[in-house]
Amino acid sequence: MSDSTVIDPRDDERAGLRFPLAAWPAVLAGLLWLSHAFGSGVLGFVLAALPGALLLGTGVPVLLVPGDLRLHHYMALGGLVGTLFGVGAMLAVGFGPGLLLVALSALSLASAGRLSAQMTPQVEEVPAGPPSWRRSAEVAGDDAILAFMDATLVVPSPDERVSIAREAEVARHLFADRGYLEKPESYHIAPPPLDEVTRRPRRIRGLDYEHLRYESGYEPAQDEPGRDRWLSYTPNRTAHAWLLEHENPSRPWLVCIHGYQMGAPLVDLEAFRAAELHHGLGLNLILPTLPLHGARKIGRLSGDGYLAGNPMDSVHAISQALFELRRLLGWIRARGGETIGVYGLSLGGYHTAALAGLEGDLACAIPGIPATDFARLVWRHAPPALIDSVEAQGLSQQKMREVMTVASPLDLTPKVPKERRYLFGGTHDQLVPADQLRDLWEHWDRPRIAWYPGAHLSFPFHASVRNLLRDAFQESGLTS
Repeated sequence: MSDSTVIDPRDDERAGLRFPLAAWPAVLAGLLWLSHAFGSGVLGFVLAALPGALLLGTGVPVLLVPGDLRLHHYMALGGLVGTLFGVGAMLAVGFGPGLLLVALSALSLASAGRLSAQMTPQVEEVPAGPPSWRRSAEVAGDDAILAFMDATLVVPSPDERVSIAREAEVARHLFADRGYLEKPESYHIAPPPLDEVTRRPRRIRGLDYEHLRYESGYEPAQDEPGRDRWLSYTPNRTAHAWLLEHENPSRPWLVCIHGYQMGAPLVDLEAFRAAELHHGLGLNLILPTLPLHGARKIGRLSGDGYLAGNPMDSVHAISQALFELRRLLGWIRARGGETIGVYGLSLGGYHTAALAGLEGDLACAIPGIPATDFARLVWRHAPPALIDSVEAQGLSQQKMREVMTVASPLDLTPKVPKERRYLFGGTHDQLVPADQLRDLWEHWDRPRIAWYPGAHLSFPFHASVRNLLRDAFQESGLTS
């Protein structure tokens, strides 16, 4: 598939069988939860009605009109909530009935994953693998996350949708006139050295690290659409990073770039297993906080505005992240660091791949479970009514993709040598479908890749990923 291919998943979903057996656990669990809702007091009613409504409200439609992936997402969320609430229900309704609630809810969770796995299209060049309940459980985790994201999505107002389409159209013509669509690397200016950094010692769960703060220094070009709005995001002007440094700064470094809605030290350090990398492998680590995340957030949740808002905000977010990453690389080199690898997860994998198109002097670039095409992701995950609305304003998936070209890893030519590029991803990833990683793999001239038979969040549990990371660190000189 070429990079310019437009995909609308609404045209690609494969309808399931009528009355699928995998929907029945949700129906039964929902009825059982609702039967306990009445006569349990206000708190008991709320705690029982929430999983009951989610499970029954998704189980019945899946039985009658299967094929809607969003139903599977909310079924998984209901199963997860029911499993957690069911443990407490054992105290309220008795051990036996409570255990039945837990069992049916957990089965509903896995069944939702099984339904989604069955509807996952087979992508060319991606291994299929046999179905299993383990894979179903992993997919269900993705489904529950997608339901949470959908429920907390900040939907642009009608006026904002008009503005989004207008800014995208202006940006397309501006970028084309300046040659950025043909040479996207020319959009990114070389940042100044990073000299003033505030360092504060911190400790979390027995792990010592430092909290770095510095002024970002990034500004969009004077005449770019959305510049004033972007500069109004005051918390975003200050950059943050978590630092784990040995006494010898010339030791190999690994830059770890977190995923979407992360940016908190506990989450970031645990996701990258920082203690093992720092103490076990002896690496110096730095974990930057991406724009609009963590202490830099501008909405209710970390990451709000990065993916689901205005495309120009996405362009500026990625461009600012790359600007700051390059400043950090310069800061490390100024301290004596010579061997520097970059490893990113999900959204961080996107930035790792894009950074490899701007910086060739990296020991390795390891995008893990990476998004690579924001336009395709938005058209896959956004509510259909929202997509119809923005399309009515003239913003198509193809036009959004053209706007994102200046910050797309599928359009930036990699400068890191092929033998130092590594990739991994899940064959049944629901958050970032496998075609996104497949396209980057092809764009990168098919370097080493590890496909594991699972979903987005389950990569730490697959040996193929651990083996690839071990080899990448050794072959790039980060470890011996």
